[in-house]
Amino acid sequence: MEWLSAAEVEALLLSLKVALAASLIGLPIATALAYLLARKRFAGRILVDLLVHAPLVLPPVVIGYFLLLLFSPSGAIGGFLADSFGLTLIFSWYGAALASLIMALPLMVRAIRLSFEAQDLRLEGAASTLGAGRLKILLTITLPLALPGILVGALLGFARALGEFGATITFVSNIPGLTRTLPLALYSAIQTPGGDVIALRLMLISLALAFGALLLSEWSTRRLIGRKGRAP
Repeated sequence: MEWLSAAEVEALLLSLKVALAASLIGLPIATALAYLLARKRFAGRILVDLLVHAPLVLPPVVIGYFLLLLFSPSGAIGGFLADSFGLTLIFSWYGAALASLIMALPLMVRAIRLSFEAQDLRLEGAASTLGAGRLKILLTITLPLALPGILVGALLGFARALGEFGATITFVSNIPGLTRTLPLALYSAIQTPGGDVIALRLMLISLALAFGALLLSEWSTRRLIGRKGRAP
């Protein structure tokens, strides 16, 4: 990457690390929430649904400030993490991953939830009558059938995490080498006199990564659906 400066390469690699961590950690959480919202009826279900999807409609700076209140060293959760484990999320890439996870979670949940809701429940009913337990049905029928949606959710979450800006800069600031991801580096370039060329390069990289993730999502989903269609 000789055409990129060391600072730009650093921002790119940090963005990939943050997005990968956010999508990998968020995937099991999103899958559990999607299953819960798609299949279960319980008191407070609407509230859970609203909280999950709140980042879609709230300004990202609101999410970032809320995380700041909770996870700063003086916050309820942040103080506990600092005192018990010596872990500080604020002004670190861990905090950037958390902010990206929160902002990406609604997209992941929606994609996976649609996959659960589209399943034919008679398949699970038939397996149950044949003596299969709930866990076996979940692992051998429900989750495999939902795999295309889970994959789409993971890739959408990765793409959304790559583009996260507002919550990240509010929660962990814009520190080179620590929290300056690709969007924050682009913002810094725009604010710097003569930084137009750098901003253009970073914009093109961001577009390539985002579209690449979306194309991979579409291709992977078609492959999985095609395999299931050819299965005996």
